[in-house]
Amino acid sequence: MAYKPMEKRYLLILTLLLGLVPLSTFRTGAQQDTTRLRVVVNLVQLNVAVTNNKGDYVSGLHPQDFAITEDGIPQNIATFEEGNGPTTRLLDVAADVGKNGGDESALAQGSARMQESPPETLSSAIAGANVFILFDTSNYMYRGFVFAQDAIADFVRSLERADRIAFYSYSRDLYRAAALTSDRSEVVRGVRTSVAGDDAALYNSLLLTVQDAGQHPGRKVIVVFSNGPDNSSMVPPEDVAELAQSAGIPIYMISTTEAQLEPVSTAVFDRMSAATGGKAYFAKSWRDEKKAFASIRDDLAHLYSFSYYPKPNPNRGWRSIKVQLIGERLKKYRVRTRNGYRPRPSRFSAGNASASTSESVPN
Repeated sequence: MAYKPMEKRYLLILTLLLGLVPLSTFRTGAQQDTTRLRVVVNLVQLNVAVTNNKGDYVSGLHPQDFAITEDGIPQNIATFEEGNGPTTRLLDVAADVGKNGGDESALAQGSARMQESPPETLSSAIAGANVFILFDTSNYMYRGFVFAQDAIADFVRSLERADRIAFYSYSRDLYRAAALTSDRSEVVRGVRTSVAGDDAALYNSLLLTVQDAGQHPGRKVIVVFSNGPDNSSMVPPEDVAELAQSAGIPIYMISTTEAQLEPVSTAVFDRMSAATGGKAYFAKSWRDEKKAFASIRDDLAHLYSFSYYPKPNPNRGWRSIKVQLIGERLKKYRVRTRNGYRPRPSRFSAGNASASTSESVPN
């Protein structure tokens, strides 16, 4: 279910931040040799968990076992990956976009010649996962602070080498203790040097974390450890959740029984994680915290990751995504993923051919 439209005072923020990461750029030659029209085609990426009725992960599925629709329109899977395995390229992007007209009618204004991004570029961008950890260091964390640090440090060490990790902490402000890196010791150092602060601005900090994660191509997830409610943010959680949904970033929430004392926070954590394809955990002890992190690690290792280029769709607002399993044998399994996104506005630019060739399009 999509969230309600954004309030006006936040529209500017989300207009600047909202959108999918464009992973492929096509240049179309205009009638004159000196001019090129550059078109950014958005790639929609999905992280999908498949489980049986006992909650166990179902592995070994293939692209033909899945059916994706966007606003009821069937989509073609472009890339497919299971866990941290290799990425399988299933779709000739240039041919498919040329055949279907892409998602933008402006593609027809130029010639049919398109230059496809090298396959190795797409494959390396999608392989593995970037994990952003957001740690509550507000005054809600005075109790159990060291135990939480231990649980996070163990989680960092347990992630497979294909993943890169960033560690942020927050109280009233966001502190980027360790930028995205494959160096586990650097991330653990950031965890160990974090200190308790004052009031909690969770949703402000989470918005900035989603923004940072959206700058990187490929799979991203955000893992939040929060011990209590938000008492300082200016941004509502609904807007943060919609941004994460549209950017394709699952949010995993780990909290304690302290947060459960406030039903509003509990409900928000549940809704936000479910809407983005993540999970919410409420730990009763430090042992439960470690179990929650271990569960997230297992989830990341068993996710199916696939992408598609949206077929023509006149809807410029919220688009609903539905992923189903095909065949009687698979209907008994459960599918968990995000339920939609809001497309990014089209971006075009024309210029000198030599300049267009060397210019890169920002994510």
